[in-house]
Amino acid sequence: MPGNEKNKTLLRCDEEMSRKIIIPIFFAGLLLLMLSSSFKNNSNYYFSLYKNNISSLSAELDKLYKQSASANINDKEQKENLIASINACRIKLKACDFWLRYLEPVAYKKINGPLPVEWETEVFEKYEAPYKREGAGLTLAWQYLETENPSIDSLQKLISASTESLKIYSADSITSQLNTYHHFFLCNRLFLLDLASIYTTGFECPNKKEIITELNSMLQNTAAIYQSYNHDFPSHALPGEYLTLYSNAISFVKKQPVDFEQFNHFVFIRDYVNPLFKLNQQYIASYHAESKSMMDYTLNDDAQSIFDKNLYKAQNTKGIYN
Repeated sequence: MPGNEKNKTLLRCDEEMSRKIIIPIFFAGLLLLMLSSSFKNNSNYYFSLYKNNISSLSAELDKLYKQSASANINDKEQKENLIASINACRIKLKACDFWLRYLEPVAYKKINGPLPVEWETEVFEKYEAPYKREGAGLTLAWQYLETENPSIDSLQKLISASTESLKIYSADSITSQLNTYHHFFLCNRLFLLDLASIYTTGFECPNKKEIITELNSMLQNTAAIYQSYNHDFPSHALPGEYLTLYSNAISFVKKQPVDFEQFNHFVFIRDYVNPLFKLNQQYIASYHAESKSMMDYTLNDDAQSIFDKNLYKAQNTKGIYN
């Protein structure tokens, strides 16, 4: 009997110990599940929009490639159809240009060709080979169709290079940046600077008739990016002051002539782009946005205007930022 009592006592101790261990583990697991669920909900909209916009561009590029395979580019009507498809691809590109141009500027050159205006990131690019980055993509494809005796093979190389380069933006090294707020305000800064330059002047759009159409589309798509970002990063959101001014900028552009030469660049930059840039610079400072990109080494975080002479810090011939 003493032995049985001893065994019962040990058994009760084991059961009590098990409850003490299992109950905390159960609640810890439940808490982990809740946190995991919360993380998924909080990071879903923004990343999903990024993923969907890139997928849409990829699908449109595939469609263009297949269309070019069976097209007679010496036939005027089929050539015009190809140009229309390139324009459709560019509209899809504008939906994710906010991210692509900043997150991987070198890969971007194969999606939309080399640009005459850009923030240089190669230290010795002008003094050591290769002297010029390789370009491909939509801008060069459109321009190539305007040349004499274009060939299908050359056209498809320009298109397929875009598709291949786009895959880079699905790499973990790129998408991991979307998990924090830091990249957003830096992407936005470049976007605003480009609004004041290449997006409204035709430098990066080969079809002059489409410049304002693309600008309207891009402004609308970027507004959707803002909305999804604010949903997922409420503690570092774009304030209402910025969103209201940006909405007014969209309304201004909608009322402008379709002819980009009649577009009022001065008022657009003075009343909308520059004030938006000033606000974004303040957010970069107040949120302590950190950059992992060479793109930002040349830009002064303290500059409060795109007209500030200290906005851009140039390199010398040895690649040292002055």
